[in-house]
Amino acid sequence: MFTPHLSRREWIKLSSTGVIAGSVSGWLEALARGAESQPARSRSCILLWMSGGPSQIDTFDLKPGHANGSTFKEIETSVPGLKFSEHLPGLAKQADRLAIVRSMTTKEGDHSRGTYLMRNGYLPQGPIRYPTLGSLVSKELGRPEAEIPNFVSIAPYRFFAPAAFSAGFLGPQFDPLLVGDGVAGGEEEGDQYALKVADLASPPGVEQAKVDRRLGLLGSLNNRFIGKHETANAVGHRIAYERAVMLMRSAAGSAFNLDDEPSAVRDAYGRNRFGQGCLLARRLVERGVPFVEVTLSGVDGNNALGWDTHVDNEAMVRKLSQPLDAGWSTLMTELAERGLLDTTTIVWMGEFGRTPKINNGGRDHFPQAWSTVLAGGGIRGGQAIGRTSADGMEVADRPVQVGDLLATIVSALKIDLTAQNISNVGRPIKVVDPNASPITEALA
Repeated sequence: MFTPHLSRREWIKLSSTGVIAGSVSGWLEALARGAESQPARSRSCILLWMSGGPSQIDTFDLKPGHANGSTFKEIETSVPGLKFSEHLPGLAKQADRLAIVRSMTTKEGDHSRGTYLMRNGYLPQGPIRYPTLGSLVSKELGRPEAEIPNFVSIAPYRFFAPAAFSAGFLGPQFDPLLVGDGVAGGEEEGDQYALKVADLASPPGVEQAKVDRRLGLLGSLNNRFIGKHETANAVGHRIAYERAVMLMRSAAGSAFNLDDEPSAVRDAYGRNRFGQGCLLARRLVERGVPFVEVTLSGVDGNNALGWDTHVDNEAMVRKLSQPLDAGWSTLMTELAERGLLDTTTIVWMGEFGRTPKINNGGRDHFPQAWSTVLAGGGIRGGQAIGRTSADGMEVADRPVQVGDLLATIVSALKIDLTAQNISNVGRPIKVVDPNASPITEALA
């Protein structure tokens, strides 16, 4: 079992700077449990991140019969009166598990700022380095002795907003483990879509004894540096390093070997990066990882902002809907079959929506009125929350702000909304905006 090698001074240093503020007792209790049996299963969250901003008009809020409406047909779902795009048939069959929030509204139509806001709950301004949602959740729900990191990000596209994927003031030990970062996103060659953890195996031709000596030397240098420069970042870096070494040396790394799965299962998820990412997310949640995110950012070899459909919106959304539907619907089916869906909250969102009105065949950035989706643990499915106007241009009922959405997610995960951390400027920051209110009708 992994145990961080922290001195009393290091614990005090981390606590005083907010790296483990508010959870020192949780860390000590976890370490003290030692070889005790595993506690009751805690909750997990899977974020399905749609990089570029998905079109609500062509997925969950079609506006048929209006000039702004989608060219796609609406189809019936398992919930009477609730209709989705014809290109989401798998999700339509599981609509009873979904809460469609059709009344999201923000003021941020820039990719970078919108991404930061949706993932962090705040705008990127001032000296405070806000942590991303996954880091907050992993801090609250994660186990410090876990062999697999408590936050795993699969195929992220971080070009426009790298800070939105960071642990911020929580420290590097709460940064995500990146899997398939910066690789091609769609059309595969051989097993190119297989998602691997970089540098998990020893270098070719280097014996394990030599690897161990190198790691020992690096650990010694890290300790010597901390002895002279005792900062929260240095201590946090060492913890992250030790956890990486633990993953290399443990059997837990097998979670990333999708070849262990039957071919039929891999086919059901879809032989593409997003589909296989959803399968990996299921395998990680099975092993107790509290936060996993899977990005769908492109198809046909494009790993850029696939949902940024300024041009040829119809064709692109149709292509993106296929891996989305197969991966997401199979994920919910398998989680339910394994008794995990009731404790796993699923979130579908991007940085904003798309304009209801088509412009030269495309839809542009549109934060005023758009959709997100919640499902699984802690969520009351089978409903649409809020409503947009007939033309889709504005929220007509039940506007939902970013803080409200994040407060709903945190509540569904049974995390205390009043929990707080000390920021890098010494100011206490709650896990969500204190002015936010959960969407009560979305909570089970």
